[in-house]
Amino acid sequence: STQYWLMKAEPESRIVKGIDVKFSIDDLQAMENSTSPWDGVRSYEARNIMRDKMKVGDKALFYHSNCKEPGIAGVMTVVRCGYPDYTAFDLDHPYYDPKSNKAAPKWYMVRWYRNAL
Repeated sequence: STQYWLMKAEPESRIVKGIDVKFSIDDLQAMENSTSPWDGVRSYEARNIMRDKMKVGDKALFYHSNCKEPGIAGVMTVVRCGYPDYTAFDLDHPYYDPKSNKAAPKWYMVRWYRNAL
């Protein structure tokens, strides 16, 4: 059965290690085929949910947080279940984690599609 999730992202600019990590519903829409991995999550609880519980077809409300007008900005669908978050292996990425490696990944992500409203 379909599960429903709440996923938050910050739609306004925030610089981490010299890179703007903002991500809004409009950024998702602008991605090729309106899909994007939900990368850079560094919460064990969220990691476990993405790795173990989110399934293809599950839905999520895209929540804009830490901004002037926080709230639900759109709806997404999981199009790929949990897989290793490759940003953890990239030395130049803001969410690089030296304790994660490809043989034993520490962080996971899912891939989302933006649904039309």
